[in-house]
Amino acid sequence: MKTVTIYTDGACSGNPGPGGYGTVLLYGEARKELSGGYRLTTNNRMEILAVIKGLEALKEPCRVLLYSDSRYVVDAIEKGWVAKWRQNGWMRNKKERAQNVDLWERMTALLEKHQVSFHWVKGHADNPGNERCDELARMAIQSGSLLEDEMYMA
Repeated sequence: MKTVTIYTDGACSGNPGPGGYGTVLLYGEARKELSGGYRLTTNNRMEILAVIKGLEALKEPCRVLLYSDSRYVVDAIEKGWVAKWRQNGWMRNKKERAQNVDLWERMTALLEKHQVSFHWVKGHADNPGNERCDELARMAIQSGSLLEDEMYMA
């Protein structure tokens, strides 16, 4: 099984507001960069989408070292929040529905295909992979070719 390193980041200009994601995949000497942007979304949605896009880019099951500066993403997986929400019909508690269910469902399906270990990195702390993802996400926002985040609900 190949081991791939993935760095991810999401950004928003306003929250909610125009948003983007950046993803960098590394395998040996190979490097792939992905990015995209949306007219109206949230930072958390872009953080999750960055992970999804990285995992979707893998052509076969892989061992993945995934780095994100999003505590929301890393803790939701590592602390079992997503598994609990899913088990409870995507409810955080008896009254409150989990947010971003459409993206969590996509991510959990991908996590079943790959062996992923999540690692939190401090944002804007001179981590080259994280810094590049932030740059990609911000460039996507500024590109002017922003998509509609059809599943975002204000």
